[in-house]
Amino acid sequence: MKIGRQPGPVGLLLSVYVPTFLLTFSQGITIPTLPLYAQSFGVSFTLVSVAVAATALGTLVTDVPVGMALQRLGRKPTMIVGTSSLAISSLLLALAHFYPELIVYRLVAGAGTAMWNISRMAYITEVIPVSDRGRALSTFGGISRIGVFVGPAIGGFIGAQYGLAAPFVVAAALAGLAALVSSLLVPESKTVGSARPKMRWRVVGSLVRTHYQDLATAGAAQVFAQMIRAGRQIIIPLYGASVLGLDVAAVGAIISISAAIDMSLFVPAGFIMDRFGRKFASVPSFLVLGLGMALVPLSRDYFGLLLATSVMALGNGIGSGTMMTLGADLAPREATGEFLGIWRLIGDVGGTSGPLVVGSIADVLGLGFAAFALAGIGLVAAGTLALFVRETLQPAAPETSASG
Repeated sequence: MKIGRQPGPVGLLLSVYVPTFLLTFSQGITIPTLPLYAQSFGVSFTLVSVAVAATALGTLVTDVPVGMALQRLGRKPTMIVGTSSLAISSLLLALAHFYPELIVYRLVAGAGTAMWNISRMAYITEVIPVSDRGRALSTFGGISRIGVFVGPAIGGFIGAQYGLAAPFVVAAALAGLAALVSSLLVPESKTVGSARPKMRWRVVGSLVRTHYQDLATAGAAQVFAQMIRAGRQIIIPLYGASVLGLDVAAVGAIISISAAIDMSLFVPAGFIMDRFGRKFASVPSFLVLGLGMALVPLSRDYFGLLLATSVMALGNGIGSGTMMTLGADLAPREATGEFLGIWRLIGDVGGTSGPLVVGSIADVLGLGFAAFALAGIGLVAAGTLALFVRETLQPAAPETSASG
């Protein structure tokens, strides 16, 4: 196995952070418009939530195969295929005529997201030492939040001026640019393996058996954490438009303002993780996220919803990179790709469930009850992390993880 040397700040900027910004910017542009675009096909809240969750579902079913593919194909080719898939699916989404098309294209985007996320995370895990990993991954998360800060207001404006399909065309162009940057600037961190697929499935099975304790406890926290994070991306646009009567530009502005708060906290989040421990950042993060979500049903106007989303942004910002760092700490060196595939699979169960919980409850009891349900999930995430998940910053943690 060949591990690349640790890249400098410029190397990380070009190979990791620039493509990350482009992709998250493209995704941020679609946040305020996707639920409304799906709703324009004349479907229920439940089907809107299915369209939003379809990307997470596509990611979920491809996480583990992608983790194994890293060993055979290499990090760089996987990144390029993933970003190209996102570009193509976004363009096709803008051209869709029927609701089922949305689901198909979002599933393809989910597979591309799995390729991007796992290959990028494996690269960082391999080249960054544990002592610096919290800051590197919190910066990764912070760059993602900058994209979400810039994107929604622009996406809302584009949607209001040129139609709800227009932001997806812009998103496709940005994802295509990310694919180009990756093809030119990303180094390969590991030699391509020659292991047969069935041998890698054995590795996956072995990882589940030897790391079942961490996967059960930290994995449960990961599910709950991603449920509230994904659920807020559908409940804010729908509550703003359907309950408060806000237009897509106003909803986009709310999301961008809260994202500004969110992105400003990734530096202290990384410092806290590397100085005091991963749980010192993650537990308060999900407590505050839950509190902010509980404020959504109490919102009566633009400023009330802005306050609720700002509180959520504060919580999410404190937790910048926390779940990625936890997964990277737990991943054994000899099977990084496979473990991160499992870790992403667990998280994507939550990412898929969050929007579906919102849609299902909203159709029966209303969006306010759906928000309260997500608030409770945030509290459960914080409690699980505090009570059942071990602190991985301890010097012995990487060796313990590697040995099972």
